[in-house]
Amino acid sequence: MANLRSLGSSDLLVSPLCLGGNVFGWTADTEQSCAVLDAYVAGGGNFVDTSDSYMNYFPEQGNEPGQSETIIGDWLAARGNRDDMVIATKVGDHPDHFGLAPATIRAAVDESLRRLRTDHIDLYYIHYDRDESIPVGDIIGALDELVQAGKVLAIGASNINPERLSEMLAFSDREGVARFVALQPQYNLVSRETYEGPRKEIVQREGLACVPYFALASGFLTGKYRPGKNIENVRNIPGMAGGYADTERGVKVLEALEQVSTARGVEMATVAMAWLAAQPTVTSQIASARTAEQLPAQFAAQDLRLSDAELEALAAASA
Repeated sequence: MANLRSLGSSDLLVSPLCLGGNVFGWTADTEQSCAVLDAYVAGGGNFVDTSDSYMNYFPEQGNEPGQSETIIGDWLAARGNRDDMVIATKVGDHPDHFGLAPATIRAAVDESLRRLRTDHIDLYYIHYDRDESIPVGDIIGALDELVQAGKVLAIGASNINPERLSEMLAFSDREGVARFVALQPQYNLVSRETYEGPRKEIVQREGLACVPYFALASGFLTGKYRPGKNIENVRNIPGMAGGYADTERGVKVLEALEQVSTARGVEMATVAMAWLAAQPTVTSQIASARTAEQLPAQFAAQDLRLSDAELEALAAASA
């Protein structure tokens, strides 16, 4: 596969577009999900991101935790391509395995392995670090056990405050145990403060890979969601894509994206992801797709090099 890059200090080689599995079993049924996975691989991708809690957040729609892992696991088994893929999942947010106590991590990983139908997870993230009374040594120690057992190849962190992230990295260095290779923050043109600042400084200083999620702000940066425009979509709600549409920042970003996309003859999603790809420390970015037809615009970002003026205009609109 072309364009693969190293994931931090690990031996993992990943594509610049990471396919998010948060829609699998939610807005994309099993058949659609497999079609998206097939199209992603056909386009040269090898990096799939999920969590043991996807999609637990909308139970009224029949969703249940772990269903994304199950769909991916069944797809891997059916295609026989496990060795060609880099599979990332997360621990800490499943209702039956909530939090990061060592016993919880040990139980959760076995369930993820079962659903994914594999003997190892390539990249295992702590999803949330909500209980800071748990010593960092307990968390890293449990993750190190999984690495030593061969159940996990590399570890990373997602939603974690900078202080705890620094403490965990320092513990790993001091004790000579498994160390994070990647940070997965929320980061995009309408959510810059969630990464830029202390988290970015730590990533740069510690040699981590940044693998941002919500690269398209839950679809907002595709231009689908506009002020006053009603779209029948589960993401068109406050706190997700629709929540940005009526903000001053959101409007400015869409205007800037539209100008660049029109001038370049590409989709707004492509421009938004090209901006993110140009940011220092970003190794791969996560975007999900409900249909295979959404993928070409995402892949196109790999070949779009924005000018300094275009990058500055987008940054100014998103400030």
